[in-house]
Amino acid sequence: MKIVLVVQGKLKDKGLRALVDDYLGRMKRYARCEEIEVKEASQLLAAVPSDATLVALEVDGEELSSTALAQRVERWLGRGKGVVAFAIGGAEGLPKEIGERADFRFSLSRLTLPHRLARLILAEQLYRAFSILRGEPYARED
Repeated sequence: MKIVLVVQGKLKDKGLRALVDDYLGRMKRYARCEEIEVKEASQLLAAVPSDATLVALEVDGEELSSTALAQRVERWLGRGKGVVAFAIGGAEGLPKEIGERADFRFSLSRLTLPHRLARLILAEQLYRAFSILRGEPYARED
């Protein structure tokens, strides 16, 4: 099982970097995790592992509860080689071809979020998803 975050831009803010690293580190108890940062939006698709289930984070994607996300992650990880890649674009969003290639288009919120905060929220929600699947107290989901 492997989770890959493919993101445009480098996370320079030290506080946000520490928080993202914390959640990715916590997730490593459940699955291998990798974060791939690319400079240009045109490089995103090439950075997605070829055998991965691709989830595109897009403002007009489908919204899920934390529990529903956990169920989807479990299903996606059960496919093929068990690799799920989440693509996050920069200020201009994702290139059209990523949305077209994606297995699922996911929205964290209808709110407009800066891509650096979207990365943090996604990392936390993925950790929460694994906590839900394991029945651990972090999630506090009913």
